[in-house]
Amino acid sequence: MRVYVNLTVTEKSYSGKGETMCPSDGFVYFRNSELISGQLGKATLGNGNKDGLYSVLLRDYKSHAAATCMNRLAKLSARWIGNHGFSIGIDDVTPGENLAKQKQEEIHQNYKKCEDRIQQFNEGKLAVQPGCDAAQTLEAEVTMALNKVRDDIGKICMKTLHWRNSPLIMSQCGSKGSPINISQMIACVGQQSVGGRRAPDGFIDRSLPHFPTKSKFPAAKGFVAHSFFDGLSATEFFFHTMGGREGLVDTAVKTADTGYMSRRLMKALEDLAVYYDNTVRNASASIIQFMYGDDGMDPSQMEEKKGRPLNFSRLFMKVKATCPPRGEKGLSYSEICEIVNERLSYHDMSPEGGCSEAFRASLSDFLIKSLAETLKRLREALLLGGEQYAGGDREYLEKVALNISGITKKQLQVFLNMCISRYHLKRLESGTAIGAIGAQSIGEPGTQMTLKTFHFAGVASMNVTLGVPRIKEIINAAKKINTPIITAKLLSAANLTAARMIKARIEKTLLGQVAKSVKIVMASRLASIAITLDMETIQVSQLCIDAYTVKQSILQTPKIKLKEQQVKVLNPRKLEVFPQANKDKLHFELHRLKNKLPAVVVKGITTVQRAVVNKEQERDRKSDVKGETYELLVEGTGLLAVMGIDGVDGRNTKSNHIMEVQQRLGIEAARISIIDEINYTMSSHGMTIDLRHMMLLADLMTYKGEVLGITRHGVQKMKDSVLMLASFEKTTDHLFNASVNGRDDKIEGVSECIIMGIPMQIGTGMFKLRQCVQQVELNYQSEPMLS
Repeated sequence: MRVYVNLTVTEKSYSGKGETMCPSDGFVYFRNSELISGQLGKATLGNGNKDGLYSVLLRDYKSHAAATCMNRLAKLSARWIGNHGFSIGIDDVTPGENLAKQKQEEIHQNYKKCEDRIQQFNEGKLAVQPGCDAAQTLEAEVTMALNKVRDDIGKICMKTLHWRNSPLIMSQCGSKGSPINISQMIACVGQQSVGGRRAPDGFIDRSLPHFPTKSKFPAAKGFVAHSFFDGLSATEFFFHTMGGREGLVDTAVKTADTGYMSRRLMKALEDLAVYYDNTVRNASASIIQFMYGDDGMDPSQMEEKKGRPLNFSRLFMKVKATCPPRGEKGLSYSEICEIVNERLSYHDMSPEGGCSEAFRASLSDFLIKSLAETLKRLREALLLGGEQYAGGDREYLEKVALNISGITKKQLQVFLNMCISRYHLKRLESGTAIGAIGAQSIGEPGTQMTLKTFHFAGVASMNVTLGVPRIKEIINAAKKINTPIITAKLLSAANLTAARMIKARIEKTLLGQVAKSVKIVMASRLASIAITLDMETIQVSQLCIDAYTVKQSILQTPKIKLKEQQVKVLNPRKLEVFPQANKDKLHFELHRLKNKLPAVVVKGITTVQRAVVNKEQERDRKSDVKGETYELLVEGTGLLAVMGIDGVDGRNTKSNHIMEVQQRLGIEAARISIIDEINYTMSSHGMTIDLRHMMLLADLMTYKGEVLGITRHGVQKMKDSVLMLASFEKTTDHLFNASVNGRDDKIEGVSECIIMGIPMQIGTGMFKLRQCVQQVELNYQSEPMLS
């Protein structure tokens, strides 16, 4: 077959340096259908990888070539494995002498670490992590040490295995299994977790009666030191069962959740389609997007990971391989710029010709910046270094430079035309049921996610909801979410003391925390409560508080109900509160106030639970100097208040609570935060969804001017059709209401058409065919009748 495959893929085993000279041969390089280096594995042959062999064949040589290749490869592999055999036995998972010794050492060292930590904790000498108390710090550090044990032992185990080891081969080429599975079989099963933490207490102060009370030891909290090959002890087996049970329950609960979520998405998005004017509209022709995904491209045809239409570097490699220079002279920098700019001025590269601005920019960037810049750099380097060698023969050196990284006129023209013609083929056809595709693209990965997963946002004990529950929260436009977190960027990001000051201003400080004493003072005439402030503490924490601000705080607290004249400031550090009550009730009132006053918030935002300073390491691109920057993670709501605090960069402050963003910053901000949140949740589970699907969902949720969840209430506001609503939820209610109010249904959407059994107006049903029939007038008078 005249098929010339050109591609480069990095396999799982790629060592990360040296490209084709990779020591573990993990860099697959095809040039004109010839395999130059690399072992073909899952990244090249499997899972619909965008850069994989079959995708490239499908894009370059259509489906026939890809199918033929699959066929031949499958037959070859099956025959080879039939002749050769590929078996796995108990000797494949038997640990060597050396491994057992290293494992014992590793476990012993880390147990020692954990013992030290536990001893420090018991003596009260443990250094506390930011935003945690001592017990939480201990848990975090012990868990970290034990997770490290499993990983380290796993690494040692993988090193000691023979390269012919069957499980190892399976794990490396990506057919089944992972290094962790192998090391669990051979070396060490590791820490069992229940609900994201170590095994909880099932008895009083201990997990099982086999351990002493209050024991925090690894073994007592579910660490399994044996491997499956050795066999587990009774307690280890029990903990392992606990961990496994959670997985099963999770799977069962998750199926129902994701199934219902997918159904709701589908019902809300089913009638969205691209119309002939490139807009995305629903069945009643309300506009959802003016241009699908801002560029009108088909998500299934995108070649690059980030949803860009073309993988320029691969196409460029293909052009250079299939269209050799044959003695033509390479172009100089200025010539390249000239040809590119001329080609970009044609009609098919203008917005009217259906070309987005982003594509133009990326194409000219690739050609002019990356190609021409390398050319320039190479020539300069050769001219500098070539003075000694070729006796400074400039022409010869230029020729060498152009041959190495240059591009001839013909190659450049072929490349440009290829890119542009391909780009235009990737446009979305009118009538495509984009909504249904989008709903499936968001719903399907949900079935692969684990249900309850927590992820620590940089700091231990800062839990962020992820996985299916988080997607549910976003899609339902929930008013209350489990873990609202505001990420506040700071104006002086490199300054730790500033960050701590701002943290103190955001976190709520109670009067009880800054008061030296709150006493009842009984005099002969009147009784009062005297509050003395601890000015030293206030100065150290740099809180701007004195008796005057405390007075304001007390008056603003609704539960205490005091009037202006009842609170009297004696001096900046002392104030008195006089209760207003009859003689008989005075005593009770005094004690009520004494109990209530320490809980008054004197500084900070009441809706915030706590704030944590998070350290971020930033690398400069040019130099490897690490600059540390700090940001605040604020647990709780109150976006407006956080943005308004001095020292916080309000423009870059984000919240993950979509409804709050909508109330504070408006609908456009809400739309963007919906896209970002879904994207973040999916990517933290290692799923990539085309951004266009998420944009469509976000646009549908916000196009009415408020954030509508995809629930009965939201869908009711989005859709007009009675039959569609009846087919979704609360069937009888909708039908009764509609019949009482005499509503009519135009039968435009998908559900209605299915109910009525008529073709729906999506895809090829979008246009109507009209036939022009000319009325023929019969004229009897002109011809005599034939008798």
